[in-house]
Amino acid sequence: MRVALLRADPKLSRFDPLPRIISHDAFADGHCGWSQLVGNYEDDLDTMLPGYAQHTSAMLSTLAHWDAGSHGGMGSSYALKIATRPRKGAQNVAIKRHTFRHRGKIRFETYFTFKPEAAELKLSETDVRSIGFLFDLQAGDTDAGAERVMPHLRFLNALDGKHVQKWQFKHRTTEFKPIGKTDKTLSHYHLAPDDWEDLPGGTQRLCYNEIPTKVNWTYLRFDFDLDTMKALDFQCNDRVFDMSGFESIRMPAMKNLWCMLNFALFAETDTDRRAFLYVDSVCISGDF
Repeated sequence: MRVALLRADPKLSRFDPLPRIISHDAFADGHCGWSQLVGNYEDDLDTMLPGYAQHTSAMLSTLAHWDAGSHGGMGSSYALKIATRPRKGAQNVAIKRHTFRHRGKIRFETYFTFKPEAAELKLSETDVRSIGFLFDLQAGDTDAGAERVMPHLRFLNALDGKHVQKWQFKHRTTEFKPIGKTDKTLSHYHLAPDDWEDLPGGTQRLCYNEIPTKVNWTYLRFDFDLDTMKALDFQCNDRVFDMSGFESIRMPAMKNLWCMLNFALFAETDTDRRAFLYVDSVCISGDF
């Protein structure tokens, strides 16, 4: 009965959710809780680390373009648009913040596409450096040896103008820095360009159409166990990848982030032109 109900709903039948759907974000309904990743600050916004200061708010977009009007989303007129600034190496991040009530399997599914700003009459297939996602997780306040755990995955599309096309992860972050003068706030920019490692067997060629305004939607699924705090499975389109060599960023638990269950999506440009990550919809589900 459950399978029949899911398949009867066009918005949900495109996903393979676990038994409990925690959130289903179709951006025709609005931002659905996805907002700008604002860095920590105290007393003055200028105390924010530079990596975070470059971020801007995600937008709702019809995927407008100059040669034929608008694409719209995959299932409606709108998608979430995460756009970088027009500066080589610039990044932008959208985040959705939850807490969890059960330490079990969590599944993140999305349909996405990416493009550079179509400012020239050529393909520009190496203008987007990377797109990706991350979780920001922390154990409960009564857990022994509690950690903050941050799995990161990115698709490195290009680097310094050369097509790369492979998935990478990172398990090291930058040094924590105190923010302000009260010893209450720390910050680290975990999306710094250093320390990315290749996912074993992670080379993949994604669909990137023949002119700079065309898009094709791509499916992504990532499974993670909140009990063991380990990645279980990763799929992009028809490829399922071996996650045995994958590691997450780990650090001691922080004093006010208990049961944190955050999800983030990001884009990065390889040229002085904006990179766009468009997200049609997101389904987050669990085994509880």
